[in-house]
Amino acid sequence: MGAQESQDAEEAALENIVVTGTRLARSGYDTPTPVTVLGAEQMEADAPQNVADIVNQLPSVVGSMTPNTANLQISSGRAGINGINLRSLGQSRTLVLLNGRRLPGASNDGVVDINTVPQSLIERVEVVTGGASAVYGSDAVSGVINFIMDTDYVGIKADLSGGMTTYGDDDTLRATLTAGTELFDGRGHFIASVDLADREGIFGVPRSWNNGGNFSMFNPDYTPTGGQPEILRLSQVGLSTALGNGIITNTALRGTAFGPGGMPYQFQFGSVLRDPWMQGGDWADAQANDKVTLTPMEKRQSLFTRFSYQFNDNVEGYLEYSNSEYDARGWCCSQFNVANISIQADNAFIPETVATQMATLGITEFRLGSMNGDLNPIESSNNRGAERYSAGLAGSFDMAGSNWSYDLYAQHGVTNTTEFARTTNRDHFAMALDAVFDPATGQIVCRSTLTDPNNGCKPYNPMGVGVNSQATVDYLYRGTGTEGVLYGPKREQKLTQKVYAISVQGAPFSVPAGDVSLAFGFEHRSEEISGVADSISANAGWFNGNYKPMFGKYTVNEAYFETIVPIIENRLEFNGAVRATDYSTSGNVTTWKAGVTFSPVDDIRFRTTLSRDIRAPGLGELFEGGGAQTNSVSDPFNNNETVQFLGIISGNPDLKPEEADTFGFGVVLEPSFLPKLRMSADYYDIEISDAIGSVGVQSIVNRCFEGNQNFCDAITRGIGPLGTEVITEVRRNPFNYVIVKAQGVDLAANYGQIDMWGGDLSFSGIATHYIKETSDDGITEPTNSVGQIAGTSPPDWVFRTTAMFNRDAFTASLTARGFSDGVYDNNAIVCTSGCPVSTSINRTVNTNDIDGALYFDLYSAYRFDLGDADAEAYFVIRNLLNDDPATIHNGPSGVSHQLIAANPALYDLLGTVFKFGLRVNF
Repeated sequence: MGAQESQDAEEAALENIVVTGTRLARSGYDTPTPVTVLGAEQMEADAPQNVADIVNQLPSVVGSMTPNTANLQISSGRAGINGINLRSLGQSRTLVLLNGRRLPGASNDGVVDINTVPQSLIERVEVVTGGASAVYGSDAVSGVINFIMDTDYVGIKADLSGGMTTYGDDDTLRATLTAGTELFDGRGHFIASVDLADREGIFGVPRSWNNGGNFSMFNPDYTPTGGQPEILRLSQVGLSTALGNGIITNTALRGTAFGPGGMPYQFQFGSVLRDPWMQGGDWADAQANDKVTLTPMEKRQSLFTRFSYQFNDNVEGYLEYSNSEYDARGWCCSQFNVANISIQADNAFIPETVATQMATLGITEFRLGSMNGDLNPIESSNNRGAERYSAGLAGSFDMAGSNWSYDLYAQHGVTNTTEFARTTNRDHFAMALDAVFDPATGQIVCRSTLTDPNNGCKPYNPMGVGVNSQATVDYLYRGTGTEGVLYGPKREQKLTQKVYAISVQGAPFSVPAGDVSLAFGFEHRSEEISGVADSISANAGWFNGNYKPMFGKYTVNEAYFETIVPIIENRLEFNGAVRATDYSTSGNVTTWKAGVTFSPVDDIRFRTTLSRDIRAPGLGELFEGGGAQTNSVSDPFNNNETVQFLGIISGNPDLKPEEADTFGFGVVLEPSFLPKLRMSADYYDIEISDAIGSVGVQSIVNRCFEGNQNFCDAITRGIGPLGTEVITEVRRNPFNYVIVKAQGVDLAANYGQIDMWGGDLSFSGIATHYIKETSDDGITEPTNSVGQIAGTSPPDWVFRTTAMFNRDAFTASLTARGFSDGVYDNNAIVCTSGCPVSTSINRTVNTNDIDGALYFDLYSAYRFDLGDADAEAYFVIRNLLNDDPATIHNGPSGVSHQLIAANPALYDLLGTVFKFGLRVNF
């Protein structure tokens, strides 16, 4: 990508929208594809623990996968990943590069984990906000994130920082050290950089905004003709069918709950009650969403080295090696058994008073709901290591009277992942629940032990808390496989990427308007995945996890050509590119781009692009082996009763690449009467055909209920705890059947270097107005999801503005960032009376609004001499006013009872965060 040379030096805080997005070196606003540049000064002012933290603040980036949003991604192995999501179109449609080169994925969907990018030597981040497949290759449907390293650095610099929240938690520490030197009389250059980061994390949710019992529930008084809303979003809501210590959910004993030591008591149901939810009563005892990590514990370390040697004036060779390792540990949730534990009358753990009542009433078994208070929260512990080797030659040569430059390189990248979960063994849990008295000894044993005395089963009591021994708990997590004793599902995967590429560029001839620039090149790439998992996961034997090893490979060959042709000198210019791509799995695809810039006068420039872009199916989409996870779904066949099921996800080797058509039109203003002002506005329109997708579980069940047999075929039913037929399994796999459309406008303005208060004051701002985002699956009428801010959809507006002041040795900046108000569902019908019939698409609800957010961040720094070194002490306050996130009422279906009452994809969850640091340059 072309460097943003002298112009970048003029920018103050957040550097302006520029227009590179090409392999032909350009500067300023001279080419048609807009690019946002995050420079070193802005990254230093934010002082992020992870560079992904500041990239995710860009208005064009919404819905990214972060360690805070991936708590429930245990079975997929994605917990802890930082994946960038441009345009809210998905991480897999955003191409991530390091110095213009691809990086190996961190999971089977090909998403690059920013945690494994060497971060301490990043000079700038270039974000191409437009289709760029013809220039950079497959996957650049929504754009490109290019991390540019400072490979010419000379000297020694160090940075040490630490921080915590205003609540005294989530301690962080980061240390970096970078050194660069010239060798061999200036012909050689060596650089090395080390980055160490540690985050304590927050286990649990020690924030008051999560304690109000804010959930959505089905209205118990709803009937299709009754005029009341079907969905109620209320406070003081808790589960009615599961407590941390257990509650009987049927028979005449319904509402008998169990406290410390297993002591039974009568649970007080709320006045608004429809299982599995209620409002009021003992709702606080039934809140279950505090067994998650507000932010996970993280450790990151990385090394980046580069050696280059100038053989002569025209040839330079270079070697690069980088190694990054990232560890994350977090809680997902409690083990939830929502009214699905069957307790027989001869169970030895039933308290005597309850057993007497059962005998009197003739009850032979009852159903129990429990969050299993004696068990550990379900936990993920993932390690990802990325290693990359690269060797190349770069230089120039003269041919046909013009000078050409080239870059030839080979790259080998490997990501090794270890995914581990702390969760229970299904068989052990089932056997341990069936506890009886041994007629020979009078001791409590597993019923299975009576016929198999050496099976090692330890009886488990789900009725109460503090009622189980550590030996019993250990047994529930244990599983014996061919690999020995296991304490949870485990998978090791290896993702290998090999790249061989050459690119050449030059200006071989001129036309009256100026030089015609050309660039062309070839790239061969292979992607491969292999792995091993425990034997119990192969049979879906764990409550969660159940990792399946994956094996697959594909290769791709690409050749591209790009040109810039001036038509009217300094006024009109054409930029075009074409790329031919051949996939071993899906054949040939051609991508292209055509763009024009037109400047009728010096103060204004128009730019437009039209492109065809592609995304090839990832390894997981092609070769996923059938991973399994436990989840919950509302079953409309049984009065929307919440049931647990096993979800099975498989790949589809017949997938073909997605194709996207992208149109962009923009205007850039640089008024001569205000020489320090720059503004731009860019409209984009993206349509992805044959988009790869799979229908959500709740949608599968709902569409089956509405009579679509194709969806019913994906559902398996079996006999539940009480002998009734329930959903036991739902299968999902991806297909090319979706059409995705997105429209929006990017705005940017920069006014810099105003003389004020004896120093320089500058302003910058960027914003994105999301207009449309739809996904048409051919089944239901597509809905515009813009403004649905309870999940990963984009708000109507996202913005970030910064004012920065420099005076002598002092620097300070104030940043305002946020997004507009939104709703839960654009299709919802809000009413409290006189409501129409509620449908699965147009639900009637009592409220639908969600507040947006406005946050302020403060940065200050002071430069001083420290011996022979230049030093800078800095202080950062993020979320200066300690604003709480807007409350999100999750539910009523799925595992919403395990979700915190805020959206981590958009809001700050931690409160005010303080960070102190010292930078030293020798």
